[in-house]
Amino acid sequence: AGRPAKLSYRGRRALVREVKKNSKITVAELQRCSREMGESCRKSTITAALHQSGLYGRVARRKPLLSTRHMKAHMEFAKKHLKGSKMVRNKILWSDETKMEHFGLNSKRYVWRKPGTAHHLSNTVPTVKHGSGSIMLWGCFSAAGTGRLVAIEGKMNGAKYRDILDENLLQSAQDLRLGQRFTFQQDNDPKHTAKIMKEWLHNNSVTVLEWPSLSPDLNPIEHLWRDLKMAVHLRLPSNLTELERICKEEWQRIPKSRCERLVASFPKRLMAVLDQKGASTKY
Repeated sequence: AGRPAKLSYRGRRALVREVKKNSKITVAELQRCSREMGESCRKSTITAALHQSGLYGRVARRKPLLSTRHMKAHMEFAKKHLKGSKMVRNKILWSDETKMEHFGLNSKRYVWRKPGTAHHLSNTVPTVKHGSGSIMLWGCFSAAGTGRLVAIEGKMNGAKYRDILDENLLQSAQDLRLGQRFTFQQDNDPKHTAKIMKEWLHNNSVTVLEWPSLSPDLNPIEHLWRDLKMAVHLRLPSNLTELERICKEEWQRIPKSRCERLVASFPKRLMAVLDQKGASTKY
């Protein structure tokens, strides 16, 4: 009973196959494919048919462009460290740098509004023409909690990075009770692998975790940066000095349980790398 469907079962299956072959195909292109099959229908009909099959249009995530060499290195890294014990993972001191914007989060915001109210004050996100400044932060954490968080003054280079580690790395490891046999994680930024840095790490007997290039998904500290930015955004700092102070306060407030869960997720991240054949993962 009722009006016959504009799109047959066969036509719907054909469209699903097209989407699975090319996830970036547009609705207009799908409409053209449907027309070529002799089933002309509107875009809304095609969208509804895809929704019935569990396919929805979403903004594509941005991921680093990986070469075959990078993916092979990711696979080798995952296989090597997947066998590591919980005790070994808990001895890793994870680190990274991030940029903290003063004026809000650098991301899209969604609001519920009525038609014609797009420009009402409550439905807009305020911006400033030339930005209101930002600070660069270096931080570290382990399964035992967060280490030190440092604001980077001026342009970062190998010498400045060495000074940051000299003042904060070993003290963070001591505060977190990691002992002398902890493993330090950092990415392969040229500043991190400079000769002056290699000498400092060697002189201080710091074991460095060999890290594959272009693999931010593997570093659990990325989730802590997101937590920090969300918490700082809610407190609305009025200037850069206050921004730095609030960042350090919120960093120390991150619960140990959160750090434990992120470190415990490392094997799942490695398994995801193996499942994706070395490509970017959902993390």
